[in-house]
Amino acid sequence: MSNLRTFDLNLLLAFDVLMRERNVTRAAECMFVTQSAMSHTLHRLRQQLDDPVLVKSPAGMQPTALALALVEPVHGLLREMERLLESPQAFDPGISQRRFTIAATDYMEFLLLPELSGLIDQAAPGVDIHVKRTDSAFPLAQLENGSLDVVLGFASMLEPPAHLRCEHLFVDRMACVVRENHPTIHNAPSLNDYLAMAHMLISRTGSRVGFIDAKLAELGLERRIKLIVPHFLSAPLMVAQTDLILSLPYRLAAEFQKLVTLNILPVPIDLPDYELVMIWHPLWEKDPAHCWLRAQISAIGRKIDANEIRL
Repeated sequence: MSNLRTFDLNLLLAFDVLMRERNVTRAAECMFVTQSAMSHTLHRLRQQLDDPVLVKSPAGMQPTALALALVEPVHGLLREMERLLESPQAFDPGISQRRFTIAATDYMEFLLLPELSGLIDQAAPGVDIHVKRTDSAFPLAQLENGSLDVVLGFASMLEPPAHLRCEHLFVDRMACVVRENHPTIHNAPSLNDYLAMAHMLISRTGSRVGFIDAKLAELGLERRIKLIVPHFLSAPLMVAQTDLILSLPYRLAAEFQKLVTLNILPVPIDLPDYELVMIWHPLWEKDPAHCWLRAQISAIGRKIDANEIRL
């Protein structure tokens, strides 16, 4: 008997039909092939199984003991293959108990998660969301094994591998904020004004060098960083109660302005806009639940993108 490496698995469907019909002509009609083609298929089955499979008798073609022993396992295998090849079951958010895991910076959490969690609370009350911080190393393995559904963040910082799916969500631009009634800065600061001020820096790693510092270094310039914090949470309160200036993405500054009284001003350095993206693995491209999650995030991204940057 052939082993699995040499056995033609296409013969299993023909075997299933032959066992049901026990007649080569009728089996050929069921398979939409000619009688000679089905006879040839039966011959190949006999060769690969090293067994007559069907033998002539006064009552018609009768299966051998080996063929009878294979009937149920082969039929069950074909049913399972049909189930696997069927279109995936539709995702019903109203009854789902699915948990999605998202990797995101605190910036993306701040802008996207409030609306996403509210939407899920209403449309998918059984769905859970687990948000993880993005690491310095891109989480390719987690996207591949399904322990992570999507990654949200700045395209230029994430630099995902080319084979992954990457969707534009919105753009942002660097701005700076100072407290209302700041003693020296009331309008757009000049570069000299900007460099003369004491700065606050948000640095998750604790590094004293941010993107702006690298840009200033290219110009042979440097700013004084007086205060470094690891996250955005306390930043608006500190700026509102000091004379510090904080440079950060405009859309985050606009949200801070809703919490405390701050003036949003342009950064006096020529900087490119940032693209914010959602990244996922093509393995889950057609998964209905995954498609639903991405659709919700995409819709929120479009709403954010529609809000004009006013600098």
